[in-house]
Amino acid sequence: MKSSIPRKIIAVCLTAAMAGLVLGIDIGVIAQAKDFIQSDLHVSDMVLSVIAGAMMGGATIGALCGGVLTRKLGRKYSLIISAVCFVISAACGALAWNGTVLVTARILVGISLGVASFTAPLYLSEVAPKSIRGTMITLYQLMITVGILISFIVNTMIRYGTFTGAEGQIASEMMFGSVSYGWRTMLGVTLIPATAFLIGLMFLPKSPRWLISAGRRDEALAVLEKIRGSGEEAREEAEEIISTVAAQTGGIRGFGLFRGSVFFRKAVYLGIALQLMQQLCGINVIMYFGPELIKNAGFSSEFATNLGTIIIGLTNVLATFIAVAFIEKWGRRIILLAGYSIMSLSMICVALFMHLNMSMAAIASVLVFIIAFAFSAGPVAWVLCSEIQPIAGRDFGITCSTVANWLSNMTVVATFLPLIKALGSAETMIIYAAVSVVSVILILLYVPETRGVSLERIEDNLMKGRKLRDLGQTGE
Repeated sequence: MKSSIPRKIIAVCLTAAMAGLVLGIDIGVIAQAKDFIQSDLHVSDMVLSVIAGAMMGGATIGALCGGVLTRKLGRKYSLIISAVCFVISAACGALAWNGTVLVTARILVGISLGVASFTAPLYLSEVAPKSIRGTMITLYQLMITVGILISFIVNTMIRYGTFTGAEGQIASEMMFGSVSYGWRTMLGVTLIPATAFLIGLMFLPKSPRWLISAGRRDEALAVLEKIRGSGEEAREEAEEIISTVAAQTGGIRGFGLFRGSVFFRKAVYLGIALQLMQQLCGINVIMYFGPELIKNAGFSSEFATNLGTIIIGLTNVLATFIAVAFIEKWGRRIILLAGYSIMSLSMICVALFMHLNMSMAAIASVLVFIIAFAFSAGPVAWVLCSEIQPIAGRDFGITCSTVANWLSNMTVVATFLPLIKALGSAETMIIYAAVSVVSVILILLYVPETRGVSLERIEDNLMKGRKLRDLGQTGE
């Protein structure tokens, strides 16, 4: 019986983590679809910028709505709603006949992804057993990286016809239609994983922790018995959750708990800090600037745009497997400390080698940075943000951290080019390196080790006033 438990749990968690696959593909396709969109729809540079940024704005709105949806409807139905909205909005985007329709579709895509990025890690944290909880939540980030890589490969296949003469043009048109419509194929590709995600969600169990919070204890026990495989283990976990829910003071939840509990406020602030650290370190700048570095190293524009992006995407995927394999062995703190330390050093090297015009060395440093981010800050921020919030404030706390993620993402993208113009490339990279240095200090002071500790024990430690760094302690 025990051997069947991991397979059952992994199937459930892989399905929920597909939200990350959809997000990753969308992140990757829009960056290279812009040229095709401008050529086909004849939109201005301003409208093109709005199209490119509309998803992140919509995602911020979606993350704000996610807390209300998951509290009222539950985690499963919130994911289903986000998947339905994504299928519809992605189809509308691929079929858009002008810039206004495309902007509207991109905002709706963002809203659906914002809800999913809020709900998927939350759901994973609540259904996975504590022994593999970190690994299962890390699957969400792994799916994002896989999605980005898939988008890079598809984009390269579509763009192939623009670089390889008549033969490449014919091959491209046979597979994808005329090159001027390539962006529609790029956006349309996302419908495949989105539809698979929607179908898979129909078979997911509901979150047992949400069911108990909603007073549906018998349903929660049935779910736990199904996904744990052991009736005794399921009953013990259900009793622990029931005890935690019963201990909630006066039924205060969400913002009310935030106002009334200094301990909960600390957890919320830590979650926000983790997501700010993840984005302000400059990872999206590196993903954007990486192909340019490859071109500056003497490679052709074709190689940099196509194979160069695939190399970056593949590095991102492979390094994320390090977190999947070792997060339950090494723990959250060690992985974060190692990752941010390497990120700070590698970003300093990027700045130095850019200043010295040593492009090959700069490329190597960029790849080291991506590796360090992929096994640490990328997945572990989502893991910790889903673990440290008490059940009465979990929706509110994760709303705050997810919104912080999307807002800081937009901030980095919006300020990158102005910083380059004002300070220079090398100096801008030093700013991102400084963020990683500060992150190491914050991790040492405040981030707990939660490996193998139940969510209920973490909550008990938090609400008893233990230091944030000690939330993962199991002794009294």
